[in-house]
Amino acid sequence: MSRTGTVHDAIFLERPNRFLAKMTVHGDLVEVFVPNPGRMHEMMIPGRHMFVRHSPGPHRRTDYTLVGIEHDGVLVSLDSNLPNRFMKQALIDHSLPFFGQYESVQVEPPLYDGRFDFKLKEADDSVTLVEVKSCTLVEKGVALFPDAPTERGARHVRNLVRALEEGNANSAFVVFVIQRPDAKTFTSHDKTDPDFGEALRWANKNGVEVIPLLTRVVNWNLELISRIPYRP
Repeated sequence: MSRTGTVHDAIFLERPNRFLAKMTVHGDLVEVFVPNPGRMHEMMIPGRHMFVRHSPGPHRRTDYTLVGIEHDGVLVSLDSNLPNRFMKQALIDHSLPFFGQYESVQVEPPLYDGRFDFKLKEADDSVTLVEVKSCTLVEKGVALFPDAPTERGARHVRNLVRALEEGNANSAFVVFVIQRPDAKTFTSHDKTDPDFGEALRWANKNGVEVIPLLTRVVNWNLELISRIPYRP
């Protein structure tokens, strides 16, 4: 899961669009790739101290990537791709006890004109589908997802039910990887996206297991702390 490149302190100035921010690094004004489509209004405040990785490349517009922030005394990963890398390694290592005795892990299996995140297959050809979501918003000890409307997210959880009903999966999970250690429970953020909350509750009632995983940031990777309760 490690990423190459040195991590530097930065000062946030503005976010012209979802995937681009302007910051100062060692006093120089730079553009920074934001690998997270969420709004993150509570964090993206001018003057805030953040962390960026220097990761230049021939096909990149920017030389820096946003990786995190210290928010209310807690180190938070802001890379929405990191949970999938964390889950991939955890599934390969069989370090999570939730998914049965699978023998193979397929990344991004195609189904229903799209892709799920992982497909697990057991010796008897039983199939488990796993969808992974990144969560960075925590309010008063409650982790909330999403922090911006996500039609795609609602479609994913509804398609997990479809896969169960049509026999394309024997079990299905949606895993919310909370990229900070200060949550006690998890629920859908209905104020931001009531359709996603309705889809998640409906999916949970129809056989999809919801697993919120609390993690901490260690060397800009994620380390599992525990599973926390889902409150529909």
